[in-house]
Amino acid sequence: MTTYAIGDIQGCHDPLQRLLEKLNFDPAADRLWFCGDLVNRGGQSLQTLRLVHSLDASSIVVLGNHDLSLLSIAERKESEQQRVNEDLRRILFAADRDRLLDWLRQRPLVHADRDLGFLMVHAGLAPKWTARLAEARAREVERALRAKGRRKLLRGMYGDRPNWSPGLTGLDRLRAIINVFTRMRYCTPGGRIAFEEKGRPGTQKPGLYPWFEVPGQVHRELNIVCGHWSTLGLFMGLGTYAIDTGCVWGGPLTALQLGPEVRIIQVPGRSI
Repeated sequence: MTTYAIGDIQGCHDPLQRLLEKLNFDPAADRLWFCGDLVNRGGQSLQTLRLVHSLDASSIVVLGNHDLSLLSIAERKESEQQRVNEDLRRILFAADRDRLLDWLRQRPLVHADRDLGFLMVHAGLAPKWTARLAEARAREVERALRAKGRRKLLRGMYGDRPNWSPGLTGLDRLRAIINVFTRMRYCTPGGRIAFEEKGRPGTQKPGLYPWFEVPGQVHRELNIVCGHWSTLGLFMGLGTYAIDTGCVWGGPLTALQLGPEVRIIQVPGRSI
């Protein structure tokens, strides 16, 4: 069995199909890990969501910020849903929307496989979070997303504050956890996220570090595979494999073969 992690698709169904063909993907034998952001911007979000949903028995998906945004929009009034971009409207008003969105809402924020030696998250981890601590934080949010009162979280998850602190409670705590897992690029050594910084390393303000380069961060026994940061591009180092290569912006769509033999496979992304 071969396991492949796939970077941000963002509604680029055709490149995903090309990548699966290039991998000679066999759902009976192989496994896929999707790093989140299945939807938005690529123009084929409904087809993408249906395809990945059809692969559920042989895949793992972690939630990205665009996936959570879709779930939040789905809780709004129909008149508000009508005002979002056409790519997302196709999902929101599809005949199978409830089946697709209920499935998406059940996806985790973090997935770890200790036999493979990898943990997958959409964006990153706080400097002091071990793999096991990250899993525990993720479970807090996942329970809330799957509970009857999920609407409060989905409506209140937006915002850059507060910064993460172990003493946080309630909605503030869940929002801070979501921000770490789905929005982090740069942060301070203390873990404060610099949400405004989105460029490649070297363009950030002094005192900020890519989350995987923060001095004094905890040792993690697992390699991290993630997406989210298209301006970073393909990065492999410091126990981190960042594979959002900007498929939706015209860059390639990237797969990473996991396990003892790490290998990169790419296909052309969306034509823009």
